[in-house]
Amino acid sequence: MTANDNSPVGAAPNPVSIEQVEAGIQQRRRERARRDRIAGLAYPIGMLAALLAVWQLAAVQFAFPPYLLPAPSAIAQAMDLNAAMLLRQSLVTTLEVLLGFALSVAVGVPLALAIFLWKPFARTIYPLLIASQAVPKVAIAPLFLVWFGFGLVPKVLIAFLIAFFPVVINTAMGLASLEREKIYLARSMGLGPLATFRKIQLPNALPSIFAGLKISVTFAVVGAVVGEFVGGQGGLGYLLLIANGNMDTALLFAGIVALTLLGVLLFALIGLVERLVLPPHAVERTSLAGEAM
Repeated sequence: MTANDNSPVGAAPNPVSIEQVEAGIQQRRRERARRDRIAGLAYPIGMLAALLAVWQLAAVQFAFPPYLLPAPSAIAQAMDLNAAMLLRQSLVTTLEVLLGFALSVAVGVPLALAIFLWKPFARTIYPLLIASQAVPKVAIAPLFLVWFGFGLVPKVLIAFLIAFFPVVINTAMGLASLEREKIYLARSMGLGPLATFRKIQLPNALPSIFAGLKISVTFAVVGAVVGEFVGGQGGLGYLLLIANGNMDTALLFAGIVALTLLGVLLFALIGLVERLVLPPHAVERTSLAGEAM
């Protein structure tokens, strides 16, 4: 017993309340989540910095031709010199990506609900969805140009075709992953089908739905670029074609960097919405599922 301890000898320690235990657990979870976020940023940034340093040293040491493999410093210079053009073309591609992604959500989620709720429809449409993914979207793109011209519509449709499949599959799997016992329990407590879906089935499926949205938004970037490759008159994909035709490899890499940043930014925005909608433990479960993939 210390000098500052005024408790009588042999007195029992104060019992710890359940609230204190839960507060301690929540505090440890927040600290672990903060460490995981820091590590999730520090590790890839450190690896990227190391790769860029090795790339820069190799380009200087072996004197690679700039048209073959420019140094990272040359790519950064090209991005600085063409910043206005990169921003302008990025806005064009971003519009195509957002419209294609929004269309994939508007079509994919109701389609997944129909697959989940109506078994004959699922048996009919599910094999067709699987078969549709075997068709190369690059082969369909020229048809869209013939049907819809060289404007915005064909790029949005190609982005939609590539992006909607993960939304459908993840939403349907998330809805089907709920244990039947929980549904029976909800029915025994007097919840009807609509209330059971709204209060139990949909919240249980949200982590899987957001995982599909994250995949979908990155696929939408690919789809928009494919459309711009085939018949674009603007956008980052069109810029890549122009840079490739002019043998401006530094500008080509600059466009690739801009596309990468666009995909990462949109992925992060979906993750931010996920953190606002889902409780922390559900977000952690989604992140672990993504790491396992």
